[in-house]
Amino acid sequence: MATSLSEVYTDTHLDTKHIIPLDFGSTRDVPESHQWTRPEDSSSDDHESLPIIDLEAPYVVEHVRNACQKWGMFHVTNHRVPPTLVDDVEAHARRLFALPVDQKLKALRSPSGGATGYGMARMSPFFSKLMWHEGFTIMGSAVDHAKLLWPHQYQHFCDAMENYQKEMKSLAYKILLIIIKALGVDEEDQERIYSSFHNQSDAALQLNSYPSCPNPSRAIGLAPHTDSLLLTILHQNYTNGLQNFQENTGWIPIPPVKGALVINIGDLMHIYSNARFPTVYHRVIPNETDHRFSVAYFYAPPADSIVEPLSELSLRRFRPVTVREYLGLKSKHLQKALSLLRI
Repeated sequence: MATSLSEVYTDTHLDTKHIIPLDFGSTRDVPESHQWTRPEDSSSDDHESLPIIDLEAPYVVEHVRNACQKWGMFHVTNHRVPPTLVDDVEAHARRLFALPVDQKLKALRSPSGGATGYGMARMSPFFSKLMWHEGFTIMGSAVDHAKLLWPHQYQHFCDAMENYQKEMKSLAYKILLIIIKALGVDEEDQERIYSSFHNQSDAALQLNSYPSCPNPSRAIGLAPHTDSLLLTILHQNYTNGLQNFQENTGWIPIPPVKGALVINIGDLMHIYSNARFPTVYHRVIPNETDHRFSVAYFYAPPADSIVEPLSELSLRRFRPVTVREYLGLKSKHLQKALSLLRI
């Protein structure tokens, strides 16, 4: 029987201090446990903006290729995801994170390898300070945790999350096809990837909350990191905070674009592309006055499938690895995981 993405995370056990978020509603200052220094904050005001790509444009493959090579991230418009559904999912996220702390803790992610539910970012143990963030992870159905939060009113939440995941899966597949074409691999390799992902894929949906922060210069919403899987599709509300790191420039703000979604290249796509498309560091900075919400969809091959550079892409830089093995490496080594696969 195939291993699911959620089963992969049962191998990772966390202390509750790295699962239970701060009670942000009762906090009037940034506690010592959440105080960061950010000496790398300096960046030029004179920088380009993240590309905005129309998925219906005639030269979309070329535009995506250029964005993947230079940025590892881009906005997409004309993605055909109903805006009413996006708004509905964001409204449900707001409702969830507005619950009293003791209510949210009923759906706390299990310390013994739990992959889903309420809690901190999974990478928290790698940092000496904690993040100004709370999240809720869904893999497949949200019903078990939703029942704990709203025993008699959980169905609307579950329906919205299920419908959103269906739309995201369809969009992720469409973007994957464009990216594979952008890599310039031959038709046989294209067909092999198309058919494998058309039949099987896995994913996680992450609802994120970054409450307003009394001293944002001393806090981090989400620490610098790369995403582990193939690609990420991100909706962000009107509140700024997302930043992309570019060599020789520094941290570049990625402000929300109305109606657009952010696409982010992940580690596994970096391997598929033989390092041609970078997996980029990004982070989130909290806001002093506004509450930031985002919804991230992480798209992946099945956990037991093998990821390796596509055959036409020159001398291979990475050894083959299963998704499960790579996530195990990432859970132990975080950003050093990719280097352990280099040939």
